[in-house]
Amino acid sequence: MTDIKFAAIGINHSHIYGQVQCLKRAGAQLVAFHAVEDDLAAAFAEKFPEAKRVADPQEIYEDESIAVITTAAIPADRAAISIKSMQHGKDVLSDKPGMTSFAQFDEIKKVQAETGRIYAVLYSEHFEVRATVEAGNLIAQGAIGKVINTVGLGPHALNNNPRPDWFFDRQSYGGILCDIAAHQFEQFLFFSDAMDAEIVSASVANRANPHRPGLQDVGDVALKTPDTTGYIRVDWFTPKGLPTWGDGRLTILGTEGYIELRKYIDIAGKPGENHLFIVNAEGPRHIDCSDVDLPFGRQFLDDVRNRTETAMPQERCFNAMKLALTAQQLAERGTEWAQ
Repeated sequence: MTDIKFAAIGINHSHIYGQVQCLKRAGAQLVAFHAVEDDLAAAFAEKFPEAKRVADPQEIYEDESIAVITTAAIPADRAAISIKSMQHGKDVLSDKPGMTSFAQFDEIKKVQAETGRIYAVLYSEHFEVRATVEAGNLIAQGAIGKVINTVGLGPHALNNNPRPDWFFDRQSYGGILCDIAAHQFEQFLFFSDAMDAEIVSASVANRANPHRPGLQDVGDVALKTPDTTGYIRVDWFTPKGLPTWGDGRLTILGTEGYIELRKYIDIAGKPGENHLFIVNAEGPRHIDCSDVDLPFGRQFLDDVRNRTETAMPQERCFNAMKLALTAQQLAERGTEWAQ
């Protein structure tokens, strides 16, 4: 399996482009894709002309030469694609959220255990952001001592591109904490060096979009492990004047210093992306992370070849989504979204 072939099934979210590029950078070969929507398929085929569009996804599932399926389908549809892929002997790289309900979560875990396949979610705000990767490198070197708290902010722009109807349907996207905050849950576990955590409190609301009753435009969570605490806020209130889709930030407090990441923009500051600011005994400094290596794709393909867990422990992958689902369920109690 020196040349790993992969295919895409479901390309509804633009994250699929990052997922494909992640695997291609690592040396995998995209050979096929399935999409119901002609407009999405046309754009995808133009970007990746090497991939054959397949009318029936069963052709991909049954192709024994394809080792990996990647999906960014409508969130509520991702679990079924992942389950069928594993049942046909494929490893999976899903967009987040990997699922939108506990029923889907339980079934994915069951099938993964039964088949022994790799089920991975590309938490891109960690694995595809060089500043986040470098923060992990520095913390592993002891640069800020023992991590005791994180604050993860995931603001997004609501109108930075046309949104399909499913985007505003609670049952389709799973809720704001399940969807966007999945990134922040995974980062909290990673930087806490923990496999699981406890949700302390959670809330969601629609503050400014009454014409979209299914949309949750803001949510926040407090959570903890035995050794760390964390706070997460995600929202759809990025102002029109910001020249990017969101001012994603992460602050990591250690016993001997702290790190702040300005992932996509340093407002009124240094140009570009991937800014890391660190303050410790050596003083404050800025690190440009634009050339930091992104190892996830290579590690994932090595895991496919060797049946290992170097890119991301399977348990942490699952528990990040478990926390997202748990927080979503807690936040919706007593609201119009309560199940």
